[in-house]
Amino acid sequence: MFQRSLFTATLRQAARPIARQATSPFISRSSTTVLNNPSTLFTPSQQARFLSANTRQAIEKAVASAPVVLFMKGTPEMPQCGFSRASIQILGLQGVDPEKFAAFNVLEDDELRSGIKEFSDWPTIPQLYIDKEFVGGCDILVSMHQDGSLASMLEEKGVLAPGGGGAAAEEEAK
Repeated sequence: MFQRSLFTATLRQAARPIARQATSPFISRSSTTVLNNPSTLFTPSQQARFLSANTRQAIEKAVASAPVVLFMKGTPEMPQCGFSRASIQILGLQGVDPEKFAAFNVLEDDELRSGIKEFSDWPTIPQLYIDKEFVGGCDILVSMHQDGSLASMLEEKGVLAPGGGGAAAEEEAK
């Protein structure tokens, strides 16, 4: 019963225009920011200060270590979650060159696990970077794989295995 009344109250509150006084020093008094969304409470520069300099440097080094970098749960040989497994399978189907690919297991380091989320401002793992640019998580990879934009991006960046294996070559062979 408590959950239902709380849920109903939340819906009613969300349906009304918000005219609250700001209670945070990071929000101006005239702001109509919804206070339930933590990402709206801090600017990216304010969020970045919670990430230690050492962790930031380590993540930047990891992102720069290969043209295609995946932060995942587990390893490519033994993924520890379904989303990480799906991401590895998609990269394999696309024909990403193993020589141009690096994976980092966030389960081995709690600081990396929380730090990568702040670094990219993306709340979930896995996270894919191509040429030091954040692409997205598993849902984005699946969508890009389905619409063909991932194949185009990987080909454009020159990260496919020699011989053209992967989904793009399979489509051309048909």
